[in-house]
Order: sequence, then structure tokens, then C-alpha cells
Amino acid sequence: MEIRHLQYIAEIVRCNSFTKAAEALHITQPTISKMIKNLENELNFEVFDRDGKPIKLTAAGKAIYDYAVPILELFDNLQTEINDLTYLKKGSIRIGLPPMAGSSFFPSVLKSFQDRYPGIAIKLAEDGAKKVEEQVAEGALDVGVVLWPVDETLFESFQLVSDRLKVLLHPSHPLAASKQITLNELANERFILFNSDFALHDRIINECQAIGFDPHIVYESSQWDFIGEMVAENLGIAMLPERICALLDSAKVSTVPLVQPVIPWRLAMVWKRTGYLSLATREWIAFNKERFASQ
Repeated sequence: MEIRHLQYIAEIVRCNSFTKAAEALHITQPTISKMIKNLENELNFEVFDRDGKPIKLTAAGKAIYDYAVPILELFDNLQTEINDLTYLKKGSIRIGLPPMAGSSFFPSVLKSFQDRYPGIAIKLAEDGAKKVEEQVAEGALDVGVVLWPVDETLFESFQLVSDRLKVLLHPSHPLAASKQITLNELANERFILFNSDFALHDRIINECQAIGFDPHIVYESSQWDFIGEMVAENLGIAMLPERICALLDSAKVSTVPLVQPVIPWRLAMVWKRTGYLSLATREWIAFNKERFASQ
């Protein structure tokens, strides 16, 4: 058994697919299948139950996977620390960014960081804050931007920005000219939300349920600009942070402050409390602390 066998098994479980795991590892699907089959022949038992879908680990495969996760984390930490000792200011950082954070202020942050540290490579993963948080916890990302508050038993963190949600409506909507809107006034509306990978999805539903109604969700998306376009077509109402609303075409959508309750949108940068942080990642964290402290 080799370390790459553990890497392949872990990736197949993460992707729940031999094909997607092969793509993520930049190898062919026959190659990964052959490697797993060779391992099974060596061990004289099957790692994966191939009788049905989704793919499942056998009892023996589950035992290997349970050991593989911490072994791979230690191996990755070892490689990173050796890289730091050898190359100092070089290396790479895996950063998770929600689409709204990426579009509103991180392009300039990334440019300034690369100007200061041209030897550090940045690998971006754009996903909802909820998904980013999961990937940081799993060690698939070094650091990520998520919605505040965070689980302080799992993560170190600091707050980046503080904002609040506004309501997006078609200009012809009866509430479009209001100075402010209460959540209760939206009880009978058609809601357009981010999908379940986004923390705002659950936050908005929970806030609606707290005052006594379940929102009627007609569309879900992973793109804030597409959500804005759907509102512009009068397909429903939506809620987005104030700074994102400022990027929308005011001729197509109206944005009104939400009150009773005010729903905050606070972003934080998080990284795992345990495990080795590469020098490149530590530089990124320090750079952003300095950058956002001045805002």
C-alpha cells in the first residue's frame, strides 16, 4: 500500500465517483480504477462495493479510509513544512471564496497580495460560504471566507466586513417605493434564494420561520447577478447584502432596506485551529488582517 492509494480512496469518497475523482487528481478514470483493483488484489479484499450506486466503502474499505484521512493530513503538513523550510516565501494557498465576497472586494486584495508576494501561487475555490466552511474543516482548503458567526471550537477567525440585507423587488412591485420593509410584509411573496451550499439560504429561511411563516421558494441559484436578473424579470423577490445591491442596475430592480428584523451579513476569514499552517497561508492571514483593519 502506498500513499497515493490512500489519496485515491479519499478522493473517490469525497467525490462519490471514480470519474470525478480521476478528474480532480488529473489522471484517467481507467488509471484510478486499475490502481484500486491492484490494491484490492494485494490486500485480498474489496475496498469499494460496486454492486450499486452511490459508491460505498466495504467494511474493510471504511477501516482504510478512517486511517487515511489523518495520515493524508499529516503527510500534507509534512510536505508543506518542508516546502516552507526550502523555499521560504514561495508556496501556494488554497482559498475558498463565496461569489459575493469575490466580486465585491477580493480582486483588489488578491492583486495587492500578489504584488507583495509574487512567488506565492493562489488556488481559488468559489463556493457558497457553507461549502467553504466544510472544505476548510476537512482540510481541502487552507483558509476561507464564510458567514459570521463561526464554530470557534473548529476555527480561528477574524471578521472582515459587516453589512446587512436589503430586499430586491421589481420596480412595479407595490412595495418597491417603500422606505423600508418588514419581513412579515413578505410572507406571501415568491422567494428567490441562493442554493443550500450558501449560508444565506438557511439564514433567510430561519428568519422567516422565526416570525411564523415558511417562505415560498420558487428559484434557487449560486450566482448573485443571476438572482438580480430574475428579480428584474419579476419572477420573485430576493435578499442580498447592501454592497452587492449597489452593483445592480437600479433601472431594473428596486432595493429597499429590510427591518424587523435586520438580517446581518458579516464575513469572516477562517482557518483550522489544528494542523500546520504554511508560511504562505500565515502571510495571507496577516496581510488580510492588516488590510481589513484599515477599512
